[in-house]
Amino acid sequence: MTANTAQPSRRDLLKWFTGIPFLPLGAMATAASLTGCNEDNNNPNVITPPVKPANLKHAIFTAMAAPIALSDRAKTSVSSKLKIDWDDASSTEYQLGYKSFFETGSKVPKWGGGEIIAGGYFNAKGEPIIDVSVPTLPRQYFSDCPDGSSLIHLDNAKVDDVKNPVFHVVQFEYASQNQAGQSEYGNLPSPIAILTLDQDQNTGHLELKKYFNVDTSPAHGLWITCGASMSPWHTHLSSEEYEPDAFQQGIGGPSVEGYGQNFFGDARLAKPYNYGHLPEVIVNPDGSGKIVKHFCLGRISHELVHVMPDHRTVIMGDDYTNGGFFMFIADKEKDLSAGTLYVAQYMNLLTESTTAQIKWIELGHATSQEIEDLVNKQNIQPTDIMESLTINPNDPSFTEITLAKKKLWVKVKPGMEKAAAFLETHRYAALKGGSMAFTKMEGTTINIKDKKAYSALANIQDSMVKDSNGWVASHNVTFSKKVTAGGILEHDLTAGQSTTAGNPIKSEWVPYQSKILVMGEDIAVDSLGNTAHPDKIASPDNLKFSETLRTLFIGEDSGNHPNNFLWAYNIDSKANPVRLLSTPFGAESTGLHAVDSINGWTYIMSNFQHPGDAKDISGLKAATLANYNGGYSASVGYITADPIAPSLIKKVTETHKAS
Repeated sequence: MTANTAQPSRRDLLKWFTGIPFLPLGAMATAASLTGCNEDNNNPNVITPPVKPANLKHAIFTAMAAPIALSDRAKTSVSSKLKIDWDDASSTEYQLGYKSFFETGSKVPKWGGGEIIAGGYFNAKGEPIIDVSVPTLPRQYFSDCPDGSSLIHLDNAKVDDVKNPVFHVVQFEYASQNQAGQSEYGNLPSPIAILTLDQDQNTGHLELKKYFNVDTSPAHGLWITCGASMSPWHTHLSSEEYEPDAFQQGIGGPSVEGYGQNFFGDARLAKPYNYGHLPEVIVNPDGSGKIVKHFCLGRISHELVHVMPDHRTVIMGDDYTNGGFFMFIADKEKDLSAGTLYVAQYMNLLTESTTAQIKWIELGHATSQEIEDLVNKQNIQPTDIMESLTINPNDPSFTEITLAKKKLWVKVKPGMEKAAAFLETHRYAALKGGSMAFTKMEGTTINIKDKKAYSALANIQDSMVKDSNGWVASHNVTFSKKVTAGGILEHDLTAGQSTTAGNPIKSEWVPYQSKILVMGEDIAVDSLGNTAHPDKIASPDNLKFSETLRTLFIGEDSGNHPNNFLWAYNIDSKANPVRLLSTPFGAESTGLHAVDSINGWTYIMSNFQHPGDAKDISGLKAATLANYNGGYSASVGYITADPIAPSLIKKVTETHKAS
């Protein structure tokens, strides 16, 4: 830092003594200078930076109350705080806030020049998809549902007119409705954008400079991209949720026909087997990027996967009813194009209070290319792979399974085991004995130090609850009662595991047992419309863990809280989760991404989607819709923080005078 003769400002003093001038929770330096200042003997007005660094000791979040005023409930609201205790016995407190990069539907700077509609939809030719549902008001479709995000730093980044580029990949799950008010769920190809942000090296704050719309046509377009994570090699791992059932096209379940018409211009060109996989976005140093889709991680309801520190092992939730807990181990590090797929089998009862042991069933090994070739070169059909009947054939060669609370009778055709494993993963995993017992297992994340992983259970109901519709005793997941508010499952990880067939699993990061970590609590509806305890989590969805802060961040997807919340749960203290942020009425908390350090700053990214999407409470719906373009727009942004440290400033001043 260059000394100057001006009297140091409050922010300068904080910068020198904390390393955190203006924390965009984005912005916490974990090793900061805190031990006093040195006066220049030749110039008493110059304060030089401290020499000895102090390190983070504890991070303590202070909860905000659930908002009550209509004006606060109709928008994003943040009044929580963060206190950092340093190892020299000093501390700094921060007032948290929220900054939006944009609201969808607005014009933003386009990569390459000009402007582009944020969250806008494009077809396979790169042309805007136009909403003509109101003939007199044609406009480009844009999403009201931003979801998974990854904040990515590349050492070799170089972007014209951007001093310190950082990249933020954001995906848009779906568009709730067209201008005529008709649902567009599953009809439009999910966009993914790469935002080029300029990081202020003095404050850590991020400013949107460019928006690059990723061409998804090489991946056949994307289907309902929900949660996401960043790989250890700094790529964005997307998702395709609620895979279209190839056996149900035209007779129920999500259909790909509307999607095909909008993306390809021909309803017949969309194949259900091209969707339900794991897309990966690779960001280029100039802020552009490309996408590949991996067909070998199972065709399930991917929500938010997590890659372990070995750069090979991937654990996956399954946002499905009668879903499973899945694992993939890649053949090579940093390469998800080939590997082996597994499903968990619980060996004893998993309940509210018990720990259940896991064995893993190997479903098969494949390369992405060979599975994609089955779909697009051989044009494989579901009846080529297996028989799946809804009526008992009374034939012992069929196996009875339960999926989506319905009984099916299935039989794999000779030689089609690999196709079944990777294209009919739900049916095949159930047939092979996987514990297909979970209801909406959503985001997953990992605590590396303790070798633990966490999975969000949006609801504990149906297939998880004894004697409920979809429950199967042999799956060994048996909760005593329904908890719509859901909970969080903790998994212990270890090496030396083997499959149910006795084959060794070559990974040191294999989940071997699970138990409940935190649960929500259902209540009778209160005056604010809550049907889950307002001071406890409800329907957890996004999960991210910060190794530095020792904190599990939890985003909700909950109709049980009319205002969804973002929570912080300290893994060491195990105190009740702390409410950090409240989304607008009817909105879901999405896009959660915690990054411990980018150029010394820590970031917590946070979006919301579909504001106002709830039954009205005391005029809240109208107020929320008015704030967000009639409900057609939603926000992409991150949590900020402003230092509050009068005692520290006093200490700094007294030290300066004494010296």
